[in-house]
Amino acid sequence: MKKLKSYYLHVKHPHTMERKWIFPVAIASIISLFVLFLTTLTSSDGTPLLPLRRHYSFSSSTVAAASSIFVESKLKLVPVSTLPPPPRLAYLISGSAGDGLMLRRTLEALYHPNNQYVVHLDAESSADERVDLHNYVNSHVIFRRFENVRMITKANLVTYRGPTMVANTLHAAAILLKEGGDWDWFINLSASDYPLVTQDDLLHTFSNLPRDLNFIDHTSDIGWKEFQRAKPVIIDPGLYMTKKTDVFWITQRRSVPTAFKLFTGSAWMALSRSFVDYCIWGWDNLPRTVLMYYANFLSSPEGYFHTVICNAPEFHNTTVNSDLHFISWDNPPKQHPHYLALDDMQRMVDSNAPFARKFHHDDPVLDKIDAELLFRGPGMLVPGGWCIGSSENGTDPCSVVGNTTVLRPTAGAKRLKSLTNHLLSNENFRPRQCK
Repeated sequence: MKKLKSYYLHVKHPHTMERKWIFPVAIASIISLFVLFLTTLTSSDGTPLLPLRRHYSFSSSTVAAASSIFVESKLKLVPVSTLPPPPRLAYLISGSAGDGLMLRRTLEALYHPNNQYVVHLDAESSADERVDLHNYVNSHVIFRRFENVRMITKANLVTYRGPTMVANTLHAAAILLKEGGDWDWFINLSASDYPLVTQDDLLHTFSNLPRDLNFIDHTSDIGWKEFQRAKPVIIDPGLYMTKKTDVFWITQRRSVPTAFKLFTGSAWMALSRSFVDYCIWGWDNLPRTVLMYYANFLSSPEGYFHTVICNAPEFHNTTVNSDLHFISWDNPPKQHPHYLALDDMQRMVDSNAPFARKFHHDDPVLDKIDAELLFRGPGMLVPGGWCIGSSENGTDPCSVVGNTTVLRPTAGAKRLKSLTNHLLSNENFRPRQCK
């Protein structure tokens, strides 16, 4: 009966019954906190003022054994690197009939495992030449290992004077966006181009640059091109024919556009991934509108990307006014570059440019560039920090692959650094953007 009454009182007046325990619990909590506080106090030499006595002790052998069992005593903090990771580049290397072997040589001189590559021989090249390039890409041990070289097997017909070159460039960019993984800059080159620095030099220098920069030679002072290119209307048979023929003109002329401002410049450029993505997707329709206009524009590769980037508010402040090339032009109007030879070697080096054009196939100056600037043996890849094999007796050091993020820059990195410092200086960067 007493138990039943107690239970009833507890159910009827639960708070009254619980109050009896509040005071003892509060006192015990305060005492525990006070004791814990005393154990944390230390003297000036770091010894505890109120040490807690253990009821057991370790011998020296026991401590040593414990240290060998638990890994925490061996862990050390790894310092976090403040260096930015090396960028990744995406290349388009294009050629036409007879360019197969030169394209291979340019690809070998530009190769790095962390980059991405699209190679293209246009429809004017023979089927045998394209098959040879395809077999070379698929059978190369390093290319197969890293799977970063792709060939456009359904060849496009490309004419420099019409819009087909722009279409081919956008085609390669779309492939690289879809299949190329992460990369930072898109660089378009031809089989007549050749590097003057190693990829380690280029990646090392670009590691310290903002990834949104666009290297594109441009100007709005189109001069004589207004009357000879902007106002005439041309048709490029390469858009609908299977054989390459020259463009032809429509008798009617058009006025200069007012919806956007025309820009012109070099057809060779290094574009940021964000801008290439914008050109492909064109979320505000400007890239498509400009592309339709340049479909009837003579030598559209010298104006399409330039006009898009300088009329896009999101990108016009990202331009660096340079195509990163050494080119020996003819007399004005600078439309036909001279072929480079041994006599031009010193001028190429002094330009600090990472690329040069144009070269004849297998010109002796290419061998000199390989030997003195790229340190590359015949038929080999350009060695970098990722190549850890021996180079004795003509062995390719890149046949043995190490850490692909390790860079081993040469003197070319200093030259390229000097160029980028000049281009990004207060005198040359902002004042030359989209002017």
